Amino acid sequence: MRTVSLGERLDRDTLLAAARGERLKLRFGAEALERVRRARALVDRIVAGEQAVYGVNTGFGALARERIPAAEVGTLQRNLLLSHAVGVGPDLSAVEKRLALLLRIHSICRGASGVRPEVVRWLIRLFDSGWLPRMPEQGSVGASGDLAPLAHLALPLIGAGELVSPEGRVVPARRALARIGLEPLELAAKEGLALINGVQVSNAVGLAAWARLCNLSATADVAAALSVEALMGSHRPFDPRVVRLRPHRGARAAAANLRRLLRGSQVVKSHAGCGRVQDPYSFRCTPQVHGAARDALHYLERALLLEADSATDNPLVFSDRGDTISAGNFHGQPIALPLDHGALAVTSWANISERRISTLLHPAMNNMLPAFLTPEPGLNSGLMIPQVAAAALASECKVLAHPASADTIPTSADQEDHVSMANHAARKLRQAVGNAERILAIELYTAAQGREFHRELRAGAGAQAAYELLRKHLPPLRGDRYLGPELDKVHELVAAGAVRRAAEEAIGRPLAP
Repeated sequence: MRTVSLGERLDRDTLLAAARGERLKLRFGAEALERVRRARALVDRIVAGEQAVYGVNTGFGALARERIPAAEVGTLQRNLLLSHAVGVGPDLSAVEKRLALLLRIHSICRGASGVRPEVVRWLIRLFDSGWLPRMPEQGSVGASGDLAPLAHLALPLIGAGELVSPEGRVVPARRALARIGLEPLELAAKEGLALINGVQVSNAVGLAAWARLCNLSATADVAAALSVEALMGSHRPFDPRVVRLRPHRGARAAAANLRRLLRGSQVVKSHAGCGRVQDPYSFRCTPQVHGAARDALHYLERALLLEADSATDNPLVFSDRGDTISAGNFHGQPIALPLDHGALAVTSWANISERRISTLLHPAMNNMLPAFLTPEPGLNSGLMIPQVAAAALASECKVLAHPASADTIPTSADQEDHVSMANHAARKLRQAVGNAERILAIELYTAAQGREFHRELRAGAGAQAAYELLRKHLPPLRGDRYLGPELDKVHELVAAGAVRRAAEEAIGRPLAP
């Protein structure tokens, strides 16, 4: 089990593990404890003094000019959580909620939030218990943070809201806390605000999607390689000399992956003297299209990882200088734009995969395979309708690629007059990734069926491994049959990383993500 030193750097491998559902051990070390204590001491001095500090002894948002008596600052924080927990829609997944909780605790331990150490310890115990708050995923505009979903995350701290058991049962918070052995806390000044400022929910949803994308980007290359072999296509577009003359990082990685996956191919040797001049763009331009999407994935990764290590409170507490600054670190725009770019990248993978599927099925696009890859076209429809499903999913991705961050709507009586829509961007990305995984599953199924008509020629090592994995679970298509469960099975293999791993084992090295 990995150990996370709270308040220190969260590295890529740790976040990737967390986003894939691995359990973590949280460590509240001496340095983080000291930072939290110093920040809390400054908040206590502010409460005892006369200076007005936003959210400590004032109201929130458009009510920031309302001064709160010292005796009521705890009630103010409790009221904040209760009034802001108005999220709607489905509950976030357990992985996304655990990530959000981890990120919120980690941010607090940077020492700029001003909560008491006992709040951190309470949240760590909740994290370790396996129980998670019920957190409806909609209702955030990603400005002052993911206010509504983070308020739901924080409600159990005061004995309100609901908790979800490790088995998925929704239980009122007080009853669940009794089972865990936790007592609700009475909040002190600024603590409620410190729990809901920031876009940790948007970042958590984005990180979970990013983890799937790291697998999807490599799997897309595997699917493309198998499709090239099914089409009896050319390998020459993947020659290193091509991308050397236009050396975008992602294109170089995609071309290198394809060369490794296709190494040892008997297919390419069989048509060395054929008259075909060049293949369709969806085959020939795979390094350029997959590569551009891969570059967008790296942009997204940098933004999400940087955000995971950030302090996002308002006001920020600077104990070394003895002051606070009310600013905008909570605003979601730094991740909203990359999340939108990620959805656009996913759409590129989806679009080109669907086109390769269509080419393999289309008798006018190739003269070496039967129509719709069925031995008896006409009597059987073969893979005609899986391509329709892929087209539907690809078109849905195009709608999801519309940028959420291009929108803004004023809130809180126009005090919060520009918002990021980061939460919407993250949820769109999640949905687009799911669609693209399904399309790649259809491409793999289609390409494997295409290989049935030239099985005497062994495909390149990685492509052959993907074909053999599919045949281990599913037989070739001889006549029409119920394909839904079979496509579900291939999707399961794609989403679990089994296709990627099979190819990597065959070529003896990891594919570039």
